Amino acid sequence: MTNLKFWEDKIKEKRKKTNFKDFVKEIASWSPLNYYKNWDYISIFPKSNRINKIVSIEKFNNSRDNLLSLDYIYDNFFEGLLSLQKNVTTPCVRQYWICINAEYTDIISNIENCFLIRCSPNCKNVWYSIVIKNTENVFNCIKVQWWEWNIYSSFSVDESFNIFYSKCIENSSNIWFSYDLVDCHECLFCNDLNNKSYYIYNISYAKDIYLQKKEEILSQKANFQSWFTNLWWHNYKTINSENVENVYWWTNVINWRNCIIVWNPIWTKNIYDTLLTWTLWDYYWCADSGVNSEKIYCSVAIVNSNTIFYSQFLEGCSFCIGCIWLKNKSFCILNKQYTKEEWYELVDKIFTKMNSDWILWNFFPWSLNPFYFNDTVAYLLDNTFTKEEIIADWYLWRDEEIKVDIPEWTDIINVKDLDIVNFDESILKKIIVDKNWNYYKIVKMEYDFLKKHNLPLPEIHWLDRIKLWFKF
Repeated sequence: MTNLKFWEDKIKEKRKKTNFKDFVKEIASWSPLNYYKNWDYISIFPKSNRINKIVSIEKFNNSRDNLLSLDYIYDNFFEGLLSLQKNVTTPCVRQYWICINAEYTDIISNIENCFLIRCSPNCKNVWYSIVIKNTENVFNCIKVQWWEWNIYSSFSVDESFNIFYSKCIENSSNIWFSYDLVDCHECLFCNDLNNKSYYIYNISYAKDIYLQKKEEILSQKANFQSWFTNLWWHNYKTINSENVENVYWWTNVINWRNCIIVWNPIWTKNIYDTLLTWTLWDYYWCADSGVNSEKIYCSVAIVNSNTIFYSQFLEGCSFCIGCIWLKNKSFCILNKQYTKEEWYELVDKIFTKMNSDWILWNFFPWSLNPFYFNDTVAYLLDNTFTKEEIIADWYLWRDEEIKVDIPEWTDIINVKDLDIVNFDESILKKIIVDKNWNYYKIVKMEYDFLKKHNLPLPEIHWLDRIKLWFKF
């Protein structure tokens, strides 16, 4: 049998030296944010010759066990992977486990009543959000986890409830327009507090005076967006951590580099070039992945798996190289199953050849990336990439406008003419166009939430609400 650790260490050492711009270009370009019409479905995949026919989630799941019948062994490993990718049937979106009323979601599992969310397991009533876990009633958020509810337009919230327009909140409740709070309750416009209650602008008040001032402040709904804007520029922190670089808001981690919005247990070690994941340890060049996974190398969207190389969209797998959409399989290469002994023997041959060709440590080549570069997280993190340099490397680039189907009879209202404070259910029948001429709607679940918590209507498109949190 091969010494697999030898090859793992070869990949690790090379990956530890990646510069941030290359990480963004190669990894973040595999994390899409837009949806398109493709093969009569709404899909995260635009039309291209890089993937096979798009099918519904139901049809894909019914045929998923047949993926093992494919057999591609090539002298050039990435050539074989590209051939496999072009022949494996592709679901319109990537979903795992039970998902109810969640047609327009991606990289999710065990969710209900969710819309336009990504990388979010075990949640209910979540809209327009990314990396949400074990939560309920969440809108316009990134990185919210651990049994929270009623979170609105916030970033990095842990074990908290009733959090609005805030950032980096832990074990707290009833927080507004604040950041960097731990064990706090009933705070407005506060920062860097621990175990405090009834504070406004970091000043303590008696409970009755605080509640009176709170009511006065929150009656000014027209000012919420401008107050919220003041939070964006505050830097993210790494606390009690060692050897970290380009890591955004984490505590108690060791040896992390180029990590964007990654969950971790305490004192997690060795995470490099990782984006939007739930991580345990030993992650090197991964996007949209995690959930009880470990030892993942150069892969995308891997769930409940371990020891995976150069693979996409696996679930419950182990010891797989160059595989796509397998479920509960082990010792597979390019979707073909082997005995344990055969697998280890082939690993040596494949990695020896890749090493001699100087591609062992490479991420997926451009020819495998099926997404428009300028519609991915890559372009949010760094919009200095030009179309010319991207297409020169053969990535895909979207030139045409994404058309929105609006029935002729629909009432369209410009946001400048919108009363964001005094609205009623008639808004559910209208289309709003923001100042950048992007169209969006208010849906019933969102409307009910806004009314219940006395919030104003959002003034920008849902995707732009997400983009605000990527201003690192």
